[in-house]
Amino acid sequence: MTAQPEQGPRAIERAKQQVRDRIWALLEREAAAKSPGRVVGKIPNFRGAEAAADQLAGLPAWEAARVVKTNPDKAQRAVRAKALGEGKVLYMAVPRLADELPFYLLDPEHLGMSPWEAAAKEGAAKAGRKVAATELPSVDLVICGSVAVNRQGARVGKGGGFSDLEVAFLVEAGVLRPDTILGTTVHALQLVDEPLPETIHDFRVDLIVTPDETIWCAEPHRPPGILWEHLDPDKIAEVPALAALSARR
Repeated sequence: MTAQPEQGPRAIERAKQQVRDRIWALLEREAAAKSPGRVVGKIPNFRGAEAAADQLAGLPAWEAARVVKTNPDKAQRAVRAKALGEGKVLYMAVPRLADELPFYLLDPEHLGMSPWEAAAKEGAAKAGRKVAATELPSVDLVICGSVAVNRQGARVGKGGGFSDLEVAFLVEAGVLRPDTILGTTVHALQLVDEPLPETIHDFRVDLIVTPDETIWCAEPHRPPGILWEHLDPDKIAEVPALAALSARR
């Protein structure tokens, strides 16, 4: 199922939730998630996440990246640790963007703990410094979490729209270049063949990495920034950085 122009946001969200429910059930049925194995409502912490991080780290695009921005979910902890271990400057989103300064800056030269420890949410809160998107330098590589993704780069997250907002913040700040790579690491079972429901504020990824496969996508889409008309007052109030930007409009 794919989103049609006449579909409203509620219909698209219902279609996305059907995809989430199916993939979450599949991962649990196939024991593809790490212990305790519960993935409902989450970016799945999948078995093979470390192998996917290794696969990603073998790419020239990874080697060339000096500044990496990631999500805070457990599934991408190995990616964050690898970035820090290789001396890359890492920006990690504050979970649920719950601060007016919505990103942690993690400088590999000033962590005070191991890269693996700093790559956890708790470690990042201790080792990192909260910054605004406008404080980020130009970003070379963005890695996000996904519940499902197809080979065209369309993705479905866990709901809430936080990944899309993170990218929109980078666009608004002017630090997401045309050649910045947007990628995701997933279990092979999260890779689907059908079209996925999406709206204009949903970004597509350029790169998908599983433990065994690397896929470059040929149909990119990036939002033009924060689409205020797509945000209801509750969402704006929920995200302090959005509320601050809204107050300045």
